[in-house]
Amino acid sequence: MLYEEKEKNEGAEEEKDEREQEELVEEVEIGEETAAEDTEDEEDVQESAEEEDAASSDEDSEAECECAEDEPEVQCTEDEEPEVECAEDEPEEDEEPEVECAQEEGSEIEDEPEESVAEAEEEEEDDEAIPSMEETEAALDFEPLEPGDVVEGTVVQVNDDNVLVDVRYKSDGVIPLSELRLKPGEQPQDVFSVGEELPVYILSVDGRDGAVLASYRRALDEIAWDRLYLAHEEKETIEAPVVEEVKGGLVLDVFGLRGFMPASHVDRGFVSDLSVYVGEKVNARVIELDRNKNRIILSRKIVLEEEHQERKQDTWSSLEEGQVREGVVKGITDFGAFVDLGGVDGLLHVSQMSWGRVDHPSDVVSEGEEIEVKVLRVDPDEDKISLGLKQLQPDPWENVDEKYSPNDIIRGRIMRIAPFGAFVELEPGVEGLVHISELADYHVGEPSEVVSEGEDVTVKVLRVDPDDRRISLSLKEARREDETQTKSSRRAGSLTLGDVFGDLLTETRDRLSDDEKAEDEQDEGEEEDK
Repeated sequence: MLYEEKEKNEGAEEEKDEREQEELVEEVEIGEETAAEDTEDEEDVQESAEEEDAASSDEDSEAECECAEDEPEVQCTEDEEPEVECAEDEPEEDEEPEVECAQEEGSEIEDEPEESVAEAEEEEEDDEAIPSMEETEAALDFEPLEPGDVVEGTVVQVNDDNVLVDVRYKSDGVIPLSELRLKPGEQPQDVFSVGEELPVYILSVDGRDGAVLASYRRALDEIAWDRLYLAHEEKETIEAPVVEEVKGGLVLDVFGLRGFMPASHVDRGFVSDLSVYVGEKVNARVIELDRNKNRIILSRKIVLEEEHQERKQDTWSSLEEGQVREGVVKGITDFGAFVDLGGVDGLLHVSQMSWGRVDHPSDVVSEGEEIEVKVLRVDPDEDKISLGLKQLQPDPWENVDEKYSPNDIIRGRIMRIAPFGAFVELEPGVEGLVHISELADYHVGEPSEVVSEGEDVTVKVLRVDPDDRRISLSLKEARREDETQTKSSRRAGSLTLGDVFGDLLTETRDRLSDDEKAEDEQDEGEEEDK
């Protein structure tokens, strides 16, 4: 029983659905017929309006409705309404459909007046006909300009009080005389020429007529400050001329701007006269920048220190004993001279300047002189280098035995006096010793009793030792030789009492002198024993 009742209910529901679907189809057909009749009545009136509004009506949003099966696609027209999908199910009887569907041709909504649509279309056409300022500039390929911009311009006219430049805008830019950065006495025609490219700074732009006021001076300043900040950030070395000396330092022209170099940053050491740098170009490093205060501080000392350190490392890595190198005399003292070998200073002692006697180093070298020296000793730990100059000159001791032989009588000069004797210079670099016992035929307590420094004397060569660089000389023997020659010359004339007893007296005196010498040596030995 239940199964039969269920089948009956299902059949009744199917019949009901079929009836509702048939009713829905009839209503749609009736609506289409009514719409068709209304369309035929209005077709003549709206024919011209539809042609004008064809383009706009296509752009209006149309809601598409999906209607019942086997029915043609219906286009719904409602201004500013969202698309509506018509469900297959029949709407409830009490509710009215939200959208009236028209035929595929479509029609204007009756509530919207035709005149308002036409006026709106005319206003849109008028708005489209008048281009905006941006569209005009874009059409003419103008780039917008703003105060503060730096652009490239081309000189088109040079006048007495201004310069006109083409800045690729609606009108040329005007650079007044005060913004040209002219030197005293210069005229615009002396500096600028038509066709010349130059940077300009935009001061103002008149939006009404497009007039442009520009500045060449400020453009250069902007570029210069940008370069300075970049150089300061990257620690770049720049070259700038020194324009004047002021209290405490130097003034430099840095890309057209005024920079200051303190006296302590001009060189690695103290500079007594800064005027020698005026007019010269120097390499410097930017150490301080402040655009608000227009402050630019430079240093040459930092650049020199870095270069010095680089040269110093290169020099130490290649320096070896025995090398002959070029150097510059940097300073002179009483005991020698300091020579710069390339970032490293070596000492050239006075004793290594010449084979002969040197009273003062300034007699041989002068400050700033370029000389060749020989490296004698290198001590990296102590940072010391010993140099020699005489080693590059011929050694007079190499052939001294050929020039001097025993028993030669020669002239010399007393250079030094010591407690044990006197040194006689025979030639520059060659000295011989006259022992105190060879100064006189009698006992000498002090060499200064017989000779003095700077005195020219005649001496006799006793021994020559080139290997040990020694020559023994005798002053008394030279005198004896001189006396003997004198006696010989006298004998050739007439004999005198001195000629007869002279030799005997001389021998007696020598004997007494030897006895005194022996006694003195004995006394000294006894004192040492005590």
